[in-house]
Amino acid sequence: MKVAIIGTGRMGKGLLKTLYQAYGQNVLFTGRDVAHAQRTIEELGLLLKAVPQEEALQADVIIPTLWFSDLLPWAQEHKEALKGKIVIDISNPFNENFDDFTTGYDTSAAEELQKVIPDSQVVAAFKNTYWVVFDDPVLQGLKSDVYVASNSDQARETVLQLLKPLPFRVLDAGLLKNSRTIERMTLLSSELARKAGSHPRIAFNLWGLEHEGLPKEKQDKAIALNPVP
Repeated sequence: MKVAIIGTGRMGKGLLKTLYQAYGQNVLFTGRDVAHAQRTIEELGLLLKAVPQEEALQADVIIPTLWFSDLLPWAQEHKEALKGKIVIDISNPFNENFDDFTTGYDTSAAEELQKVIPDSQVVAAFKNTYWVVFDDPVLQGLKSDVYVASNSDQARETVLQLLKPLPFRVLDAGLLKNSRTIERMTLLSSELARKAGSHPRIAFNLWGLEHEGLPKEKQDKAIALNPVP
């Protein structure tokens, strides 16, 4: 399976580093400028070659790391190429001040994207993951949670399996409509983090679930922090 990351910003870099560690040459990377994308790869010290966007769009799973305001026009432009593809949406519909959303409570960025590309399978993921968290997704002995939502059971399961080797705890978040809540959790976490002085080093973690895959010392610490009755 080929995975394409489109966009050379902070989230694009974070995803590239993380997915490359798991999938190596099966990761495709590009941006508006292929030469700039190649420089990004070299800065990260990865053994990859940037590809044109047309080649990236041939991947099985495509992750556009664009601002929401740019995402829908991009999806409309590449609607035909995206047919039948799994498109992972990581965007949040922030306003210019980053203190609210441009969408109402009755929809989400992921749902709006699905409307634009109805012949693609949109899967929401990494909605609450700030770019710095990719450098160390484990904090205080706990993995950062990634909630995965889609109206396609098959696409959701494919992405869950795709993300399983990554150093996150990946959770099945059900249908795409749940992105309305998941995305707004990002607004809340941003406000809390700014008040605490820890922004953007913050992530959600749902207590009461097992933390498989942590190193033993961190697993022990996690159990100590969250004792099971």
